[in-house]
Amino acid sequence: MKIAVMKEIHEGEKRVPLIPPTVEKLVKLGAELEVEADLGLSCRYDNGAYEKAGARINASREDMLKTADIILRLRKPPLAEIDLMKKGCIHISYLDPFNETELVDKLAAAGISAVSLEMIPRTTVAQKMDVLSSQANLGGYVSVILAAEQLDKIFPMMTTPAGTIKPARVFIIGVGVAGLQAIATARRLGARVEAFDTRPVVEEQVKSLGAKFVKIDLGETGQTKDGYAKQLTPEQMQMQKEGMAKACALADVVITTAQLFGRPAPRIVDRAMIAQMQPGSVIIDMAVETGGNVEGSELDQVVEVEGV
Repeated sequence: MKIAVMKEIHEGEKRVPLIPPTVEKLVKLGAELEVEADLGLSCRYDNGAYEKAGARINASREDMLKTADIILRLRKPPLAEIDLMKKGCIHISYLDPFNETELVDKLAAAGISAVSLEMIPRTTVAQKMDVLSSQANLGGYVSVILAAEQLDKIFPMMTTPAGTIKPARVFIIGVGVAGLQAIATARRLGARVEAFDTRPVVEEQVKSLGAKFVKIDLGETGQTKDGYAKQLTPEQMQMQKEGMAKACALADVVITTAQLFGRPAPRIVDRAMIAQMQPGSVIIDMAVETGGNVEGSELDQVVEVEGV
């Protein structure tokens, strides 16, 4: 079986599908690994490291696509590359199938079996391939580090001869994998942390990390069988905004992580709420790739809205 590992062409992408230690394991199982030249440079793995692990380096992307039984990459493939893949091969990557119907239809028409990594369920059996949870965990950590860098004050409380500096207040919206990691990281940095989620069942998890759970009565809510929050009604969305406005106004940092599986992210922080926040406060929108939780947020950009 021939496995082709493709180099990412998306600007700013530093992750790689396979690292040399994993390549070595697959080679020992009998697979033939072909790696696109310079695949691992962004992670400090040169071509020699992959060759030492047993892979063959190929500089021809077209040749790799034409001969591979399994194609592995991170992001969805360009439509033009589907024509190069041989019928019956397996393609594994993020696919965004809910929004990329043209891509999915073309893969099916070409006779290619496509595995969408973001569709893998949160189960014990599949947890090694649960890319959403692993990346959300890292994202939650990074969001707090970025917020601490942007904020013009320190996170922990400090007592000095000149007086006491109060801890920064962090409000986290959405207590999934990313939210829980953000809570834990902010607490480790010494911040005073509050969190909100439409699922009351996560209150205990929030408290176990030393944070305060903000309660907003929304009536009947809940979660899906995969652990995602259910979509709220327009009335519940308005109640949620009113309840969160006070917490946002008091916060130095707001981190939003709210996602709806297969749907655009809900818009939960609007300009009116931002205007009530203290000038210089920081908002990190972790859902910006799927539409954003925060009005005015832009992908990979630092923007200022109402002094925030």
